[in-house]
Amino acid sequence: QVQLVESGGGSVQAGGSLKLSCAASGFTVSTYCMGWFRQAPGRQRGPVARIDRVNVTTYIDTLKGRFTISKDNAKNILSLQMNSLKPEDTAMYYCAANPMWLGCDNEHYVYWGQGTQVTVSS
Repeated sequence: QVQLVESGGGSVQAGGSLKLSCAASGFTVSTYCMGWFRQAPGRQRGPVARIDRVNVTTYIDTLKGRFTISKDNAKNILSLQMNSLKPEDTAMYYCAANPMWLGCDNEHYVYWGQGTQVTVSS
């Protein structure tokens, strides 16, 4: 049974850091394109970052330099290190898996976690 379980969310002040983790089961993250998405209240869910099978990473422009996506293939875990957090980073964060039938992009994700809440106060 495929499962993605996020953890590590919480409440922090602006300028703080959090590290999100996503534990995968039922498949191996090394063979998938893995991504992080977020959804703020009243807004559509959108991409944050993704990492492909050979660890090439892509970030949305506004997050470059603050967030780092990584995979631990041995532990089958996806992570997102978030530094210098801002109130506008407040959102529910989701991890997702894309089998790369059409490449590693911001679409075509077939497995999703339930999300972990990140709240950044000013």
